[in-house]
Amino acid sequence: MPFIALLLSRMKKHPMDAQLIFDHFPELPDLQKRQFSQLADLYQDWNQKINVVSRKDIEELYLRHVLHSLGIAKVQQFHPDATVLDVGTGGGFPGIPLAILSPETQFVLVDSIGKKIKVVEEVVQGLQLTNVRLVNQRVEDLEGQFDFIVSRAVAAMPTFMRWVKGKIKKESIHERRNGVLYLKGGDLSEELTGYRTVQIFNLTDYFSDAFFDTKKVVYLPMKFKGTD
Repeated sequence: MPFIALLLSRMKKHPMDAQLIFDHFPELPDLQKRQFSQLADLYQDWNQKINVVSRKDIEELYLRHVLHSLGIAKVQQFHPDATVLDVGTGGGFPGIPLAILSPETQFVLVDSIGKKIKVVEEVVQGLQLTNVRLVNQRVEDLEGQFDFIVSRAVAAMPTFMRWVKGKIKKESIHERRNGVLYLKGGDLSEELTGYRTVQIFNLTDYFSDAFFDTKKVVYLPMKFKGTD
């Protein structure tokens, strides 16, 4: 393939703007389209000051971070009354893309590293998101309970589940039982040994790009006394 054709093919496959998101979520209202479109400039600006996204990944922000985060939304759509906790949010993923997509759902984004929360705070303000609360704290010390807990591979599942113990509401308002929705990759068989109720969703079922070949959403429902 000639170089120019190859370059154009790659640009089409990995667009540098939010069109990639619109292609997968075609019914977005104008406000959410504008907010998704703002992400590139906001992150490129703040990433020069405080590095929260690798330089390689910032060029493919919409593929590697935004669309990846929205893989959770392909598995679970959140009700307007729901509360969602993003643990170890880093630069705001998956919390910020999910908060844009579900503006009536309340999101709490927690990270123990202050400079990362600073960047996320500026992005939230730039987008004028009113459904996001930021917490600079260890999740173990965070008070409150949530319908779902989301995250992107901040720890092995047994460690993660210790961190979030007692932080998931017992009563579910969704058809799917409250629990953890975790973005992970690779072979998870050993890590998930012993989790009888776990469900794994391959992101290749929703997204065709090769980046998602090994990417998954791991759903682990909470089991409470008196439930199945």
